[in-house]
Amino acid sequence: MDFLQKFNQLEEVMRYFLAAFYTFVAVFYTLLINRKQSQCGASLINIGEKFSVHWWNHITFRIFRIAIWTVCVVRVLYPELDEYLLIMAAINIPIINYIGIMLLILGFSLTIYCNFILNDSWRSGIDNQKTALITSDIYAKSRNPAYVGVAASQFGFFLAIPSGFSLLCLIIGVTALRVQISLEETFLSRVHTQLYNSYKQKVPRYF
Repeated sequence: MDFLQKFNQLEEVMRYFLAAFYTFVAVFYTLLINRKQSQCGASLINIGEKFSVHWWNHITFRIFRIAIWTVCVVRVLYPELDEYLLIMAAINIPIINYIGIMLLILGFSLTIYCNFILNDSWRSGIDNQKTALITSDIYAKSRNPAYVGVAASQFGFFLAIPSGFSLLCLIIGVTALRVQISLEETFLSRVHTQLYNSYKQKVPRYF
């Protein structure tokens, strides 16, 4: 079997993997949020006041996540969609694709781990309710390890499908994460004040 045939087979496997991966992520978070909300009896998704920075950031992040899932699923049904994604042929090679898949899995695993560490303090967005400030475990090494995981996954997606589309998603995703981190730091400084300010001095924003 020549290289071209092997590469075509790899591309097909990657198509199915990415569609399955993002479908799993969507289902996992839906079930996780529903379970947590049923336990606490309140909504854990907070997008902020309409048209606020928080609201726009949440909507932007949600739209590009839906776009990624849609493209990954449609690519399985219609491989010719790649013609419109602006594939970067120079770096669309197996070793880079494999690294991308590894980053996707590792980033997602880190994010899920962080979600469980946060436990009752976990929220999607800022709900202005004072919860416990988690500073132990991995949060003793980084103030935003979950967002580091999301960023790693997003970079992994770019490497898995090097293209104009995935690059745009990477830029939008990382920008949205930075905005969200800034919003959350402002909120935590206001709610926990001295405790959080002391935490900021000891622990880096990322790693």
